[in-house]
Amino acid sequence: MSATTDRAPGTLVRARDRDWVVLPGSTEDLVLAQPLDGDREFVAAFFPDEVHEPGFGLPQALPGEAGDFASASLLRTALRIASTAGAGPFRSLNAVAVEPRRYQLVPLMMALRMDPVRLLIGDDVGIGKTVESALIAKELMEQGSARNMTVLCSPSLAEQWQRELRDKFGMDPELVLPSTAARLQKAIDDPHRSIFDHYPVTVVSTDFIKQDERRDAFRRHCPDVLIVDEAHTCVGTGGNEQQKRYELLSALADRTERDRHLILVTATPHSGDPQAFSKLTGLLDPSLRTLDTTRSADRDKLARHFVQRRRHDIKRYVGQDTPFPEDRDTQDALYRLDPDYARFVADILAHTRHQVRGPGGDHRRRMSWWTALTLLRCVLSSPAAAAATLRARSLIAATRTPAEADKLGRAAAFELTDDETAEGMDVVPGSLPDEDADTSEEPRKGRTGEAEALADFADRADALAGPATDAKLRILVDRVKRQLVDGYDPIVFCHYIPTAEYVARHLKEELGRSAGVEAVTGTLHPDARQARVDELTARRGRHVLVATDCLSEGVNLQEHFGAVIHYDLSWNPTRHLQRAGRVDRFGQPRRRVREITVYDTDTGIDGLVLKVLIQKHKDIADQTGVAVLVPDQGRGVLEALASALLLRGEQPEGQLTLDFEDDPDFGRAREALHKEWESAAERESKVLTKFAHSGLRPEEVEAELDALRQALGDPGDIATFTRESLAQLGAQPIGDARDRGFKAPVDPLPTGLKHALGFYEDTDQMAAPGGAAKAKGKGRAKTAARDLVFREDFPVARGEHALSRTDPAVRALARYLLDAAVDTGLPPEERPARRLGVIRTTAVDRRTVLLLARYRFRLTLPGRTATDEPRVLVADDAQVLAWRTGDDGGRTWLSDEETAALLTATPDLNTLPALRDQQATRAAAELREDEIKEHLKARGLLLADRLREAHQRVREAAGQRGRERGAAAVRRIDVRPSGKPDLLGVYVYLSAPAAQPPASGGDR
Repeated sequence: MSATTDRAPGTLVRARDRDWVVLPGSTEDLVLAQPLDGDREFVAAFFPDEVHEPGFGLPQALPGEAGDFASASLLRTALRIASTAGAGPFRSLNAVAVEPRRYQLVPLMMALRMDPVRLLIGDDVGIGKTVESALIAKELMEQGSARNMTVLCSPSLAEQWQRELRDKFGMDPELVLPSTAARLQKAIDDPHRSIFDHYPVTVVSTDFIKQDERRDAFRRHCPDVLIVDEAHTCVGTGGNEQQKRYELLSALADRTERDRHLILVTATPHSGDPQAFSKLTGLLDPSLRTLDTTRSADRDKLARHFVQRRRHDIKRYVGQDTPFPEDRDTQDALYRLDPDYARFVADILAHTRHQVRGPGGDHRRRMSWWTALTLLRCVLSSPAAAAATLRARSLIAATRTPAEADKLGRAAAFELTDDETAEGMDVVPGSLPDEDADTSEEPRKGRTGEAEALADFADRADALAGPATDAKLRILVDRVKRQLVDGYDPIVFCHYIPTAEYVARHLKEELGRSAGVEAVTGTLHPDARQARVDELTARRGRHVLVATDCLSEGVNLQEHFGAVIHYDLSWNPTRHLQRAGRVDRFGQPRRRVREITVYDTDTGIDGLVLKVLIQKHKDIADQTGVAVLVPDQGRGVLEALASALLLRGEQPEGQLTLDFEDDPDFGRAREALHKEWESAAERESKVLTKFAHSGLRPEEVEAELDALRQALGDPGDIATFTRESLAQLGAQPIGDARDRGFKAPVDPLPTGLKHALGFYEDTDQMAAPGGAAKAKGKGRAKTAARDLVFREDFPVARGEHALSRTDPAVRALARYLLDAAVDTGLPPEERPARRLGVIRTTAVDRRTVLLLARYRFRLTLPGRTATDEPRVLVADDAQVLAWRTGDDGGRTWLSDEETAALLTATPDLNTLPALRDQQATRAAAELREDEIKEHLKARGLLLADRLREAHQRVREAAGQRGRERGAAAVRRIDVRPSGKPDLLGVYVYLSAPAAQPPASGGDR
């Protein structure tokens, strides 16, 4: 490329065996560029003599170079798969390692019709809100509409977000947590530069950043895209912490300061509180806060910003089925306390009643009240939890005011907090009064009578441990064994850490070698929790996972587990929904999942909570299709239950006969709660249908998906490509209809491809430059059995691959085929696809020539504001064109449909080598003719017009097509061809019955 060649920003060049995009600032003496398909943050500088025209060059008709009939189809698919700069309006789909479901593209299509993006995604648990929101952020960054992004979430979900963004979306997110913030800031050379300016992608703890000393700085430096997970926890009237989150989000959403992209994500946008929902939607647009969703016009306006689907809305969507579990088999596992355990619970209850009803000021009574309730919950959980809390200092006893005691007490006893995180909720609350907090093993000398009594109770709890005296543990062992016999690996959810450890220990003893058992609790760091799960599921055989609610959100377990057992009831119905959602979600291979609830019939406490809160929550969702949070978190009914238990309840000494049904206060509280709950659900159900359709008509979605399939290829093409490529490289696939896929041996593959797939013969190869990064633990001895396993659809097990264009193994195969096709020095058996081909087939009646071309385009998108510079992007598109030779020697160009049909043509007669070389030489020479060049040029202009229309179409504002700002932005979109098309392949089809040397005039 000469020094005088145009190097305008966006021009494509080739240097050092790689394609690059020229950046602003280039001169005649130095070319600044970034990789076309690599790290967008990486910039290189080249001298003029290093820079060349991009492309493959024309095919060379060397003797024996012409390939077989499959070359055109293989190379076309390989070109599409290897491209990471798609020309269509959905650029992110070329650069992600996940194949979105069709329904998951709806939020993306909605987002592209907004500027800035202001969207609330309220889809059901397990539908894939993380993928939907991350896909929008990736698209905005790929298009240049955003430089950086942040995810706000609870600390327990931060590592999960980091893994999703890294593994599926090719991002490199940094975690901004109390334990990492100082280190990240210290690594920045400029002390005045913010973390959020320096790192393009961050995942931030909401509770960390909302603090006064950090909030203002984050407000000034918050990135262009902000995703807020569990957004419902930032609105409402829960308390001071919720108010701080809302104040932070209100400041970040303020468009008078900056038009930031904002994506709110929650499975429960409806809290039953209209004011909270108004605050949530008001973050998107202040005018939405005053909408009346009972009015059609207001619902239409909100629908442009809000999408909410339940499973039945998208189980079959635009011709695609999504394999959710068809049903959830719910079972109750009832048990009666053993006599000794029943006496223990009765004595504890009598003791706590005495403490609550004793003399003392308001603060002391509140401390006694909450300590008693939390102690009872621990006693009914397990002997281990009872003993641990009886020997631990009471957290509530350390409070200084009645209000502080109430706040901690509600969190510990009722699981009611002003956020929804389960982090720290599995710690036993303790029972010892503050003055008796010494938990050493010294003799009990000097302790109060209260401490002596609690110590005696702790000793009794120790004696009740084990299946011989613990009926709850016995029934669990029985139900776990039943699940394993039926082929279900269960997750056992417990409320407290000691209970989970106690349950896991006894399950290991009872199950022996028949199943692996591990416990995951809040004592482990979130990363260590995932590692513990991975370690368990990597073992051969069956698995039982025992966990506290630290795993009830943020970790997807559907791949390995099919049943959930609630060993301890949560008194927060949302928590049960989250627990079941770990297995009952997209990607669960079973048609049915199981949910088992364990509770006793003696006290009636858990049974009442199950009936009044948990079952009611499920009934409302089933009847109305709306998952509405419990009004006021069920606080009123739970406190009425506690009052009936501690203040008014009586029973004979040593006996446990509790009956709350006749308590008038409890009855009134239950009736009021259910009335408010049902009213809220009815109100929300009336508008649900509108938001399930998201303001987009199905035919609009289908039209865009059809265009997308034409650009990216059909999933069936990927399966055919992978099978045929492996077969021609000597790794014959072996089908497995039961598992919907196939496997192929690795060892017959060329060495370069094996390395690209992460397979190495020895540790020296793994240690070579680039080797270790690619190996990912696959390096092993050559004699070991090594297979590539492919599945037709997600989910896939660890180490397996999906037949998806974004799967790393499929992409590695595509890149190898492209590189091998242009490398004529490789052995013939390592080049399954050739750039030249000649076949004789009944699919044509005259000589027909097919071209495989790659077009490059310069895509110009408008800036975010009228004063911003336009964004110039480079895109490419694989095209097939064909002509038929007439009797007069002239050419007739085929339609797109006729051309596509040629790709499926098969040879019907052998082609003599001399004829094959003659036709290949002739076709290669024809590529230099002016008529061919002019047609290719005209085709590029036509494609540019089509792409411009597609980009304009998806950006039209839904329902606001005449909006001045949107119309002006659409008009500034431009697409133009960038240089000449690359001609990757030319293939000649001869008529089978008359494949003779050409007569004068036409060819046959």
